[in-house]
Amino acid sequence: MRFKGNKVWVALDENGKPFVKEGKWRIKYQLEQEYEYWVRPQGVKPLSSSKSPAENKDKIRPTTQPFSVRGATNDNNDKDTICIYTDGASSGNPGPSGIGVVIRYQGMQKEISRFIGTATNNYAELEAIRVALEQIKNKNLPVRIFTDSNYAYGVLALGWKARKNRDLIEAIKKNLRRFKDIEICKIKGHADEAGNIRADLLATSAVTNAD
Repeated sequence: MRFKGNKVWVALDENGKPFVKEGKWRIKYQLEQEYEYWVRPQGVKPLSSSKSPAENKDKIRPTTQPFSVRGATNDNNDKDTICIYTDGASSGNPGPSGIGVVIRYQGMQKEISRFIGTATNNYAELEAIRVALEQIKNKNLPVRIFTDSNYAYGVLALGWKARKNRDLIEAIKKNLRRFKDIEICKIKGHADEAGNIRADLLATSAVTNAD
């Protein structure tokens, strides 16, 4: 189904109807996520329903499959698209932390491995995205950001309410709105994707090599 413009999963009872508690339905944005929400059924629409202008306003379009990830990685398709892989690492959570960024565009690749001091893993995941966005000067080019962080994806693309890191989240969102065509894409952690694997190595190396 769709809730506030985003695809969601609705829990069903044994009769195949939405599970109801105190007049609300239980939903999740991702099946594997720990978070679940209870919402009023009036706000849940079929996927085929169109979004209202209000739902589209200042919305960063989330997706898990925006296009062929493998094709984009190999630069065979979407040659004008900037593909960014980001990751954060923390030893201790909070503890010594680092970020890893891989930026690919038209066969070229730029990498960033940076120690960011003491932080949580969630903060490092967000900081990697913030740093990556600062590297892109042409805001008119299409950009795809790949992250394996449920937290970063949730607070930036799905509208999750954050109790921490609010200043950093708002700074990232402000920068995201400057781009003409940008998507935050959730990918499986430690999957067989070279960009994701490399970003993870860059992040962990930044922590390991920090003096």
